[in-house]
Amino acid sequence: MKTREEQMIWVEAVSYEDLAVNTGKTIRYQGEEVALFKMKSGKLTAIQNRCPHKEGVLAEGIVCDEHVFCPMHDRKIHLPSGLVQAPDTGCVQTYSTKVHEGTVFIGFPVGKELAC
Repeated sequence: MKTREEQMIWVEAVSYEDLAVNTGKTIRYQGEEVALFKMKSGKLTAIQNRCPHKEGVLAEGIVCDEHVFCPMHDRKIHLPSGLVQAPDTGCVQTYSTKVHEGTVFIGFPVGKELAC
């Protein structure tokens, strides 16, 4: 049986050092758009780049702690889980990340529907 990591296509995104802290970076791969964030702690998070409310570009949002605020209507989205915070509802897809030799990779599931 394959591990979760083996069931992904790992796509080279950007140099870890080129990512600004708490600033989103848009990554595109085969029609998908991902917002990649380097948190203040150095941890990476990657989420679907469009808010489920009105499709605001989340990479352009303001990051505070573990949340990004949609630049269109200020929806608060928890970066690790992709959940929109109450009283609003919804979610965005989250993606696995890893760093190898200073390069950030984003994991895209193989042969599965993306869902949050």
